[in-house]
Amino acid sequence: MNAKTVVILSCLVALAVGRPDSPPAPVGYGYEEPEHPLSYHAPEKHEGMPFDFAYDVKDSYKGVDFGHNSNSDGKVVTGEYRVVLPDGRTQIVTYTADHYNGYQAEVRYEGEAQYPEPKPYAPSPSYGAPKPTYGAPEPTYEEPDPVYGTPAPTYEEPKALYGAPDH
Repeated sequence: MNAKTVVILSCLVALAVGRPDSPPAPVGYGYEEPEHPLSYHAPEKHEGMPFDFAYDVKDSYKGVDFGHNSNSDGKVVTGEYRVVLPDGRTQIVTYTADHYNGYQAEVRYEGEAQYPEPKPYAPSPSYGAPKPTYGAPEPTYEEPDPVYGTPAPTYEEPKALYGAPDH
């Protein structure tokens, strides 16, 4: 027998010995199946509640202008909201929503889009140069007398360490 045959036979023996004799254990945590497998019940549908509201926001300093109004009879919601866009147009969305048709909106625009040429930034000073609040200083002391004399040298005459060079 050569080495290949011995290896193949030993692999087959290992597979046969490692094979389980009984069926596999059940998967899961060992709990019993519920008596009523369909325990989910669809939620009850309730009628919607009627409402009516509206609001508007207009701030000319910041350039903000938008609003929204909506009302419902409990089954169908209708409303409209609008906003002024940065290009100057007003976007108006009129909508209807119910459980049968879903949300349906109609969008329209009022006005003409305007794109003015931007002005270059030129900051203006917010204050002027400060004005002096003081005068020329006046001396508060007399000029001192000198307390020193003529300085004396603090070194000695240098001594020659080497002689004149020979040529």
